[in-house]
Parts: sequence; structure tokens; C-alpha cells
Amino acid sequence: MKLRISHETVYRYDQPIRNLVQSLRLTPSVYEGQRTHDWQIQVSGGVRGPGFRDGAGDWIEGWTVRGPVTEVTVHIEGRIDTRDTAGVLRGHRELINPLTYLRASTVTAPDASLRALAAEAGAGAQDQLDLAHRLSRAVGGAIAFRPGVTEARTTAAEALALGEGVCQDHTHALIALARLSDLPARYVSGYLHSTIDGEPHDAAHAWAEIFVEGLGWVGFDAANSCCPDERYVRLGSGLDASDAAPIRGVALGNGAEELAVAVHVEELPQ
Repeated sequence: MKLRISHETVYRYDQPIRNLVQSLRLTPSVYEGQRTHDWQIQVSGGVRGPGFRDGAGDWIEGWTVRGPVTEVTVHIEGRIDTRDTAGVLRGHRELINPLTYLRASTVTAPDASLRALAAEAGAGAQDQLDLAHRLSRAVGGAIAFRPGVTEARTTAAEALALGEGVCQDHTHALIALARLSDLPARYVSGYLHSTIDGEPHDAAHAWAEIFVEGLGWVGFDAANSCCPDERYVRLGSGLDASDAAPIRGVALGNGAEELAVAVHVEELPQ
């Protein structure tokens, strides 16, 4: 599938800030499932700093904006070819030992309800791959998709108690269940082409990857009850949503910040 992606994030401040430093994880991953063309990252008034590939295989760029400024725009535009690898992350080079991703973070810390769901879903699993699929289905069944009921800091335990949430909540819950089942798991940020009409649409998305012996990292999207296919574009990964955030930064100033994000994915003719 050929896709054109546009991603714009606008930061507005009610008082001028003196300086802004950002770390951007906004370049698509390099693996067999996708090939990137004409990928451009621009930060208004920004100076591009050094870039590097981290131990998880993600490309990180540093940017600096010198103030005073009251508005900063991060704009990404590019084309990418994708293909279905049945969710398996083939050809992705990284150095971090998968066992690192058995470590819980604050938002993925298990409680009694998560432990019970992991035990119930995993009962009778034939192997690690079967177990991972069972855990993903369990999360999809336990948490209904409903925007607006959770926030960025909502934990997996809280989302499960609510029984509602968005893709971030599904992903945190699945990561928690996988780690409880001794399966390394991590959070993946990216894009999803979720319509077939060819029109641009909002498409920021997140899913989990679980490490399966013999296969390596395999993606599971509990919110959509599937493994990532050619509709998905992978950007980067981390222990949780905060660790895998496409944009992280620090602004020097006393003003309040307002954020607006627009992400569109459009399918191009073959």
C-alpha cells in the first residue's frame, strides 16, 4: 500500500517562552514491512540538532527553538510503501534485550483485576503465540473503545475498571497482561489508515508488540482485534505511551501551553 502522511502539532503559549528543546521520534521504522520516501520534518523557527538511532532501533532527532515565541509548529510530510508481514517485525535492527520489556512502568503496573484477567485469558494456551492472541482478545473484550473517558495518565488498571478507553488504554492493558504472563511487551506509536475511501482522515494510533520465541516481536492491536498489516505505519516504541511519545520536549517560560494535533493518512494510487 502506498500512503501519504501529514502530521502537524501546534504548541501555543499564553506568554512568550524563552527556549524550546525537543526530541522527535517521527521517522518511520526501518524493517521489511515499510519503505519511506520523501520524509520531511520541519519545526517553525527551529534549528535541527544531531540525530541518532537508539538501542530500540528508533531514529531520534533533536530540535531547538530560540524565543521569544508564542507558537511552535512541528510538521511532518512524507510518503511510505507498506506491506503485510502478519504483524511480525522482520528486519528491524535493535540492540536492547527483549527481557528489558518485562519491567512494569507506572501506567502498566498490575493490580488484582489485571492479574485475574491474565490468568483467565491465558488458561489453556498452546504456546506463546496462542497466549499473546488470547491476551489481546481479552483486552478487546474487557475495554470498549470510547474516546473522552480517559486521559493521558490513565493507567491500565483504571481503564480496565472503567471498561472503556482508547487505543492507548487497550495497549497499556495488553502490555500489563503480557508481562504478567512472562512475555516481554512494549508500546508502539504510529499511524493507521483506517478507511478504504481514499480520503485523508485522523490517524494517530498505538498498539503493542509482544516478543514470541521463534518469531521475535509481533504486533497486536487490541483496540481493533487484529495484528498490524499494510494499513499500519510504525514510528517507534517504548515501555509505555510516555516512553514511546513521538514528541518530547521542555519549554523555558512561565506561560500555559495549549496543544493542537492533526494527523492525516491518504492512500495513493498504485
